[in-house]
Amino acid sequence: MQTDIKIAVLIDADNVPSGQVKEMMEEIAKYGNPTIKRIYGDWTKPQLVKWKNVLLENAINPMQQYSYTSGKNATDSAMIIDAMDILYSERVNGFCIVSSDSDFTKLATRLREAGMLVLGMGEKKTPEPFIVACDKFIYVEILQQTIDDQEDHKDKSQPKPNVDKINPKIIRLISSTISDLADEDGWAFMGDVGNLLQKKQPNFDSRNYGFQKLTPLISSISKFEIEQRENQKGRYKLIYVRNKTS
Repeated sequence: MQTDIKIAVLIDADNVPSGQVKEMMEEIAKYGNPTIKRIYGDWTKPQLVKWKNVLLENAINPMQQYSYTSGKNATDSAMIIDAMDILYSERVNGFCIVSSDSDFTKLATRLREAGMLVLGMGEKKTPEPFIVACDKFIYVEILQQTIDDQEDHKDKSQPKPNVDKINPKIIRLISSTISDLADEDGWAFMGDVGNLLQKKQPNFDSRNYGFQKLTPLISSISKFEIEQRENQKGRYKLIYVRNKTS
């Protein structure tokens, strides 16, 4: 966890499931300290009752927003106004917008223009414009998959429902990224590859494909080769990767 980065977490209660909030907060903590935690919705609606215990357990502040007009999303407006107020208060270094709604695309873009780290979190149905407007976008489905993987009683023979297939498009993305960073011998440092992949495609995450880390994901693809090298400055070996030549 990067404790020097303070993050404002703004959650759209209407557009994310309540079941993975604990896992969401643990994921956000990997990137910084969530100092502001707010969730927006019309709490007079019976469908939001399921959030009550979740909010108490995770110290999230509920923000009441009445639906004044049918068909209008007042929650979106309230989140956007609060985000800009927080931005100008200069109390945080980054934001995490938890929603599957594309209406926050402009907000994410504006926050990044101001130099903020912007994390997005939502379901796989989230529209592409919002995803690419963030520095990193995390699907809540992979958080549920992590929970499932940790259950010892889970039948390992059953296919993982939330895992995407490694398709040719992803392989080309990895291959081109390695080429962009490669030295004269074609080798690229794995850490640099991961960082550039994230910049090219904010929703790229090895967990989407059933792997906890990037190295085992790339190792599973026959088109790449990996080499471990001694690290003169630490006990952990350095990992390099390159495209296999045919």
